Amino acid sequence: MSGTEVVKLILTIVFVIICVFLTIIILLQEGRSAGLGAIQGAADTYWGKNKGRSAEGMLVKFTRIAVVGFLVIAAVLNIGALG
Repeated sequence: MSGTEVVKLILTIVFVIICVFLTIIILLQEGRSAGLGAIQGAADTYWGKNKGRSAEGMLVKFTRIAVVGFLVIAAVLNIGALG
């Protein structure tokens, strides 16, 4: 097994783990309809102002990080498949 095959195998395993993680954190998030209270001024509450520190805010941050990792690894694996 050459070095490039080992790297490809490791990236594929990490890619699958990110896919499962991304699926789980997306399913854990609230729907956008749950945030419709902001229309009535609920955004001025404590939770509205500190959304980034709440569990939902953390899920959004983890989702963004996982999506970036997903896209980068998908591009690297695709480039490796072309060459």
